[in-house]
Amino acid sequence: MSDLLNVILPVFLVIGFGYAAAWRGLFSDSAVDGLMRFAQNFAVPVLLARSIAKLDLGASYDAGLMISFYAGAFLSFAIGLAAARLWLGRSPEDAVAIGFCCLFSNSLLLGIPITERAFGAGALAGNFAIISIHSPLLYTAGILAMEATRSAGGGLGAVAVNALKGVLRTPLVIGILTGFTIQAGQALSGQDLPEPVWAAMDMVARAALPAALFGLGGVLLRYRPEGDSRAIAMIAALSLLIHPGTAYLLGRFGFGLGTEALRSAVMTAAMAPGVNAYLFANMYGAAKRVAASAVLVATALSILTIWGWLAILP
Repeated sequence: MSDLLNVILPVFLVIGFGYAAAWRGLFSDSAVDGLMRFAQNFAVPVLLARSIAKLDLGASYDAGLMISFYAGAFLSFAIGLAAARLWLGRSPEDAVAIGFCCLFSNSLLLGIPITERAFGAGALAGNFAIISIHSPLLYTAGILAMEATRSAGGGLGAVAVNALKGVLRTPLVIGILTGFTIQAGQALSGQDLPEPVWAAMDMVARAALPAALFGLGGVLLRYRPEGDSRAIAMIAALSLLIHPGTAYLLGRFGFGLGTEALRSAVMTAAMAPGVNAYLFANMYGAAKRVAASAVLVATALSILTIWGWLAILP
């Protein structure tokens, strides 16, 4: 038990520190916004670029790993969308936004530090492989689903192009593409980046997760647990239980993943919805209260569920 607490609690204590500092007025809203802007637009993209540039692509991109994670993600999305529409009686736009909350796990800000603390930095290759297509794939899927709902099937070609353009302009995706570009350039030229460049990237990357976790605490203060409690409970159950459960069953029994790949698939899937789930809902003005509340409630509940998944994993 103490080992599991040592893995989980430091991450959530940093989030709680940010929450408490913002709550007591020691860290203003503008400071929180500035810190998150630094983390999400600069430090985290550098972390992704550095990590992906150093990935062993042949070893990291395992089809079983990817299918195990993303099958669980899209299953949760489909269940969440259908249940929101048919069981909860929400509008089509709200249903897509609620489904997106079930789809988009906080794979980076929570998944990376918790996996690293639990299994070491050497266990992160599978996490970064999943993350390398996470935002581009899931944002594109969510945008297409929302635009298809709004347009009733008309003009989807233009919608797809606009969705792809929007995704490619996001800082996280730019960081991912930069990492692939560095790796391709090194393979073609046979030359590594100069050591001062790597050293500078390392310095910025080391600041990424602590800054993002502290800022996340400040952001979560703004979200009040309001809205449809059934929808919030459903999002939490799909995100924290069904998604990682599907990844575990497929990874272990369907594909026979190795220990490290199974850990990466399940731990990345076990994370609560990220702030991006709320940003998506806010962008479309759909189910905003539910999305904001789900991020807060599921993040708190994930302390217990992550503990459970760590106990189950080899």
